[in-house]
Amino acid sequence: MLIRFITLVFLLLSIAAPSSAQSDPKALIDALGKADFKQAEDLIGQLAASGDARVVPALEAFGEGDLYTRKSDGAVFITRPAGANLALVDPLSGETVGEAPKGAVTKIRVNNSLRRVVRSALGGLTLLSPDRAVRLQAADAVLRSPSAENLELVEAALAKETDREVKARMEEARAASVLSSDRSVEDKQAAIKTIGTIGGRDAISILMTVSSTLDPTLKPDVDAAIAKIEGTLAFWDMAQNVWYGVSLGSVLLLAAIGLAITFGVMGIINMAHGEMVMIGAYSTFMVQEVIRTSAPQLFDWSLAIALPVAFLVTGAVGLVIERGIIRFLYGRPLETLLATWGISLILQQTIRSIFGPTNREVGNPSWMSGSFPLGGMQVTWNRLWIVVFSLSIFFGLLVLMKRSAFGLQMRAVTQNRRMASSMGIRTPWVDAFTFALGSGIAGIAGVALSQIDNVSPNLGQSYIIDSFMVVVFGGVGNLWGTLVGALSLGVLNKFLEPSVGAVLGKILVLVLIILFIQKRPRGLFALKGRAVEA
Repeated sequence: MLIRFITLVFLLLSIAAPSSAQSDPKALIDALGKADFKQAEDLIGQLAASGDARVVPALEAFGEGDLYTRKSDGAVFITRPAGANLALVDPLSGETVGEAPKGAVTKIRVNNSLRRVVRSALGGLTLLSPDRAVRLQAADAVLRSPSAENLELVEAALAKETDREVKARMEEARAASVLSSDRSVEDKQAAIKTIGTIGGRDAISILMTVSSTLDPTLKPDVDAAIAKIEGTLAFWDMAQNVWYGVSLGSVLLLAAIGLAITFGVMGIINMAHGEMVMIGAYSTFMVQEVIRTSAPQLFDWSLAIALPVAFLVTGAVGLVIERGIIRFLYGRPLETLLATWGISLILQQTIRSIFGPTNREVGNPSWMSGSFPLGGMQVTWNRLWIVVFSLSIFFGLLVLMKRSAFGLQMRAVTQNRRMASSMGIRTPWVDAFTFALGSGIAGIAGVALSQIDNVSPNLGQSYIIDSFMVVVFGGVGNLWGTLVGALSLGVLNKFLEPSVGAVLGKILVLVLIILFIQKRPRGLFALKGRAVEA
């Protein structure tokens, strides 16, 4: 009997020993040194299931290829360079326990599949971190790489979580892990609904990945969830295109609004308008250069400083051009077009001679950098501020035109030059200051465009044709027509580009404008007065 009892005890000990070894994190880590890829994946799952946060450094080192096994005894260490040798770091305690020659250790191999498993395991292990950001990042990691092994750990972390955002993300991660587990059909139906509410292409990827392994009765639920997500994505893709169109329209509005004033009041085709935009952009560059060298703490205010500088510089250039050349060419549109085209070439070459032909860097202030999510789309701060800025310039100019004496004189000259002159309005100076105002607004447009486009001598040429299309389409000299025309062409461009391409899209827009002008020669908002009768 004694012999039988001793035999039974040894038998139980021999059965319990492997189980104890499997639950010991150090033994599991040491086992990685002898395991193949499949066995290593199982060992990582056991380490993750242990819930022991001490194994995180070892898993991170394994994923980065810094885990080595010692040839003499098979012990596994994290290694760090230490001169000609390698420093051996205990994978659990993080303490350096000695050094070894590089030939005395062997690197544990890892592939991309194992790296994905490691990322998933790390996500599960860091779900209980005291740092909110770490927990949120861990929930995201589990959501991207769901695993049945992490399910119990996710549920345990979910039961303790108090932060609303992190808890919602953990519930999504739990739902994704449930689909990879052997839970009941009812649990998986609830998980499919939860993933369906997440939305986005990642949710579709999760559902399509697990659909082949799910019970056939769940296929209608998966298909319905995918269809719902795709419908939502289509809506937000359309909203994103509308936003891109409004953003492009605001840029066109900035570039065209000064042209609308000079074209409407003076009746001249100013081919040098794009160069006014370019000069405004280079004025911004010069302001930022001075701030960088003299007062870098004012960099976030550089655009606010550049706005009046660009307006005054380009306004002065416009005034000189009008007084020196254009005033002798009124009533001769072809000569005016050729003269302003020659001026544009001279200005481009002047900028090339001063600044060189290469692009110049204009930085973004901190408040114009980055983006933020709005529903299912991304909105960049620089584009948003340009939209706000464009509308501010538009309404400011509208107030100037409607509420100031100068605006009254401009409108009088636009409607009937001879009658305005007979009433004592000095029409030549109205022309001069109108041209200077239009040029100054183009300079302000250059300040905004410097934040989203390359500052180069060819900057203005990218917008001059589109600006003329906006002015003609909206109605010559009409500010509201310029606004509607710019936004309409911007949105139309962005809806055409994905299907036909950028170049063909612009060609189609031009053809549509030509057809529209055939039907309405005066544009969307016809202006009554001299500009129409001429």
